[in-house]
Amino acid sequence: MRRAQLITTYGVGSIVAVESESFMVAGIDRWPDLGSTEGLIKEPLLERKLRVDGFRLPPAFDRDGYGDVPVVRFPQYQSCPSCNRLDKARAFGVSRGPAKCKSCERDLVPSRFVMCCPKGHIDDFPYYNWVHQSNRGRHVDRHAMRIESTGRSAALRDIVISCDCGARMTLEGALGRYALKGITSCTGLHPWLDGTITEACEEDPRAMQRGASGVWFSDVVSAISIPPWSEPLQSLISRHWEILAHLEGATLRKVIETTRIGRRTSFTTDDIVLAVEKRQQQERGLQDDSAVDIRAEEYKALNRTVEESTDKQKFVCVPAIEEELDPTLAIDKVMKVKRLREVRVLKSFTRLEAPSPVTETRPPLYTNDPGWLPAIEVIGEGVFLRLDQKMLAAWEQHPEVIGRAAETDIAYRKQFEQYDIAVDREITPRLMMVHTLAHAVINEWALDCGYSAASLRERLYVSDSMAGILIYTATSDSAGSLGGIVAQAEFGDLSGSIRRALNRMTWCSSDPLCIESPPSGPGNLNHAACHACVLLPETSCEEFNTFLDRALLVGTPGQPELGFFAADLSAAGAEPVT
Repeated sequence: MRRAQLITTYGVGSIVAVESESFMVAGIDRWPDLGSTEGLIKEPLLERKLRVDGFRLPPAFDRDGYGDVPVVRFPQYQSCPSCNRLDKARAFGVSRGPAKCKSCERDLVPSRFVMCCPKGHIDDFPYYNWVHQSNRGRHVDRHAMRIESTGRSAALRDIVISCDCGARMTLEGALGRYALKGITSCTGLHPWLDGTITEACEEDPRAMQRGASGVWFSDVVSAISIPPWSEPLQSLISRHWEILAHLEGATLRKVIETTRIGRRTSFTTDDIVLAVEKRQQQERGLQDDSAVDIRAEEYKALNRTVEESTDKQKFVCVPAIEEELDPTLAIDKVMKVKRLREVRVLKSFTRLEAPSPVTETRPPLYTNDPGWLPAIEVIGEGVFLRLDQKMLAAWEQHPEVIGRAAETDIAYRKQFEQYDIAVDREITPRLMMVHTLAHAVINEWALDCGYSAASLRERLYVSDSMAGILIYTATSDSAGSLGGIVAQAEFGDLSGSIRRALNRMTWCSSDPLCIESPPSGPGNLNHAACHACVLLPETSCEEFNTFLDRALLVGTPGQPELGFFAADLSAAGAEPVT
């Protein structure tokens, strides 16, 4: 699999199907040691935020027969398609080699089912408890189980588990939310760390198919590299920062000269010394790590002009030609981000439900903290749009607008109340409108820029002092910088494309049901939003397709004043919502 998939799709604790077998990716403290610098990724602001020493690429060796990332066999339960025997792999005599039934010489089939809990624990499906739940059968010394399919259908009721003692049970109802209640409790197992270590857990486990998406959700944190950290000289010293951070004066200069850090570069020893001293001063003046606001720093950088000075530069941001933007639109600044680098870090993961602010616990990625987290760096391009603060402040004071967003805010607060957790933010009209605008623009640009909607991403900058969106593409290869996004603000009709995006939002094929619907979607966190108009692929949206409302963008038939852009669309002669 690709390195990027070990961060987003098949990270630590996930189940990976390899041909006819099934494995789980082991904890990062069991990954091979790449040395002090190989595969190292530095991103200072994100390191402080996550309180780690750095990030590392998943290992990848170009040697046949040499493992890169270690795995453990999971699930342990296997079955033989010939004799139908159901047992754990070790009972079949399987260790590190291929899983085969020694009696039948057939490849074993991994169990289709597992059980997991909201705290991230996972274990084999409790076949023994399930088939013996009614205590039917006679007493025998060893309970040998079998699994058979009647062949009538693919339904669970046609999968039969039997035991030599005479007990027999189908799997009908096994995947229900409370199907295992009273049958077994959570074992508190972390197979990806050590299959023998368990912890106390009072959660009710739930049976899942091992390939279901709910078995593993990645909890990814990302940051865009911004000056000065993205400059070539800063990138150079970042690779040796663990040593340089504690050196001063003559000692610093001597170490730089001895280790020849600047070899094969245009930087002199004096350049490197000055850069190290400047960075030491900046880091001493930083606030507590937990107070690092990465979005605020990115927002400042996106509002500044950063010209290209070298082909190794990781952040290039220049203004778009002002004449290309219609002055009647409420967008007062457009920046072309010709080059950007994003670092995506696997912080943890969840099971059963996607990561959210109300998720109390995150499973660990390691037993012994190695001081780093797995990450990938991706290259891309984008366009930054900043909204007019004065017009936005006037619009969000309207009572109708406040009342509309308040319904979503109340639903969001209820999620925290049921877990007795303090709410982390307020869902404001500004957030919902800016987020819906980002979706509208992505859907429109996907038609012209050469990238699919799934290849585009949004990054929201919303607070009392921020109102902007970055639409960008970022991939782990050069395909993320082909120029199609920047061209929307460079050669294309930028004002026209934004107006077309807004015009599309005035009508949905599900109207009037969509535009007049009450709060809906996951947790009732959306208003007028559905798959026919606003929703995007999950790879594109950083809010998991929540906090969306077309009405706050273009208004409704009964309340056109709800829409931030309603007046602009009327002036431009757009068709009204019908």
